[in-house]
Amino acid sequence: MAHAGEGPRLPSARGPVSAAVEDYLRGAGPPPRQADIGRAAVYGDDLQLALYLCYELHYRGFAGVPESHEWDPDLLRVRAALEHRFLTALRTDVSCHDSVEDALADLLVEPVDGAGVSHYLAAEGELWQLREYAAQRSLYHLKEADPHAWVLPRLWGRAKAGMAAVEFDEYGGGRPDRVHARLFADLMTDLGLDTTYGHYLDAATAEALATVNLMSLLGLHRALRGALVGHFAAVEITSSPGSRRLAEAMRRTGAGPAAEHFYDEHVEADAVHEQVVRHEVIGGLLAEEPRLAPDIAFGIDVTGHLEDRFGDRLLDAWRTGRSSLRTPQDSGISLIS
Repeated sequence: MAHAGEGPRLPSARGPVSAAVEDYLRGAGPPPRQADIGRAAVYGDDLQLALYLCYELHYRGFAGVPESHEWDPDLLRVRAALEHRFLTALRTDVSCHDSVEDALADLLVEPVDGAGVSHYLAAEGELWQLREYAAQRSLYHLKEADPHAWVLPRLWGRAKAGMAAVEFDEYGGGRPDRVHARLFADLMTDLGLDTTYGHYLDAATAEALATVNLMSLLGLHRALRGALVGHFAAVEITSSPGSRRLAEAMRRTGAGPAAEHFYDEHVEADAVHEQVVRHEVIGGLLAEEPRLAPDIAFGIDVTGHLEDRFGDRLLDAWRTGRSSLRTPQDSGISLIS
């Protein structure tokens, strides 16, 4: 008999596709119709939440949902249709570099007049905005490194060894108190946020969901291993300078020592990881499979594309004094419900 998962509760549906997925997970209805999937906006709330629900079955699942649903054939067909629409849109919308070298070179150059989220938070962000940022990022950071671990069985040689070394650091080097997901939970505590896994799924925007869905999409498909490595490179290379700015924001707003420590840790660790990823993971993969170069470049560029969409959503709200969250919570006080 299939056991029900003990993960977070299912969130509120955001349209006919996500509603049908949730009904199916509860055993209360059929899977979504292909026509509804075809009509859903690719980057919109309904499709992105439906895809997130399918992927989350491979992580901690949902309360009351049988664990056997992870490999349910009907649900896998739904996931495949959602993935096809998402990946097709990304391949159409993202302008890719001609080479891995060019893609990496652009990542390694910090713009003098940077205007992204970390720049905004460092210079003028308020504590309520840091809370909102952390709440949305918690969908990934409370399972930090897990999506990337899927690629390990798909690599070998230098690429596998380098990837495993970085992942070992992400998982605390064998110390549970230093696992990065644990450090992020400590950050959330400093910010007065609920650290329950999946707690802020209802509050997270479609743009936030898309950044997490990308990791799962690339990690769960062997054919996309090159793109996953490119995504990982983009994250690690941009993390150190971005984390430095976020650490400054935490200090300036008095967020707390654990909030500061999370980003201080990433400044140091990811500066080292960046070298390993570039020279060992990417270098090793290209030495073994040079044909994957366009996929690596795609992974780098598509990461930037979705991060820019997420950043624009946040800044458009914050610059007009509005909450960036979907749910009507008072972000100026607390996000604990």
